[in-house]
Amino acid sequence: MKISVPMVLNSRAQTLEVEPYWTLQRLLRDELDLTGTKEGCRTGNCGVCTILVDGRAVKSCLMLAAQAAGAEVTTIEGLARGDELHPVQTAFVEYGAIQCGYCSPGFIMAATAFLAENPRPSRDEIKDALEGNLCRCTGYIKIFEAVEAAAGALQRS
Repeated sequence: MKISVPMVLNSRAQTLEVEPYWTLQRLLRDELDLTGTKEGCRTGNCGVCTILVDGRAVKSCLMLAAQAAGAEVTTIEGLARGDELHPVQTAFVEYGAIQCGYCSPGFIMAATAFLAENPRPSRDEIKDALEGNLCRCTGYIKIFEAVEAAAGALQRS
């Protein structure tokens, strides 16, 4: 039996009908076709499914969709404003922090939440904040540089 879950998803208020056992990841990817939220380990270890729930980074594979009732949920698709990328997205592109791109949405969402809490981070703080996200392509240096650049861009805006 499905249950009604009201939420604000990517700046749009809506009520979604979900099965009680669905994860937020399943709702986003399989039911709503928001495939920017990637599917990886399904155990919360890789971070590719990271989204924002009330501004906090959440691994959507570990959260039931029903738990998002009344929350503001933002996926990578909702981070940009129209054609204007979010500064974290822009920095990832400019600094080459995207190789295969599979982990990028999760890193971008985790970095966005982190920079909202810590707008002037050190490199070590960035490393600590992103330790729950895994990448097999970049070696992380370009990711850390992109987050540093995004922090600077956000301070200027």
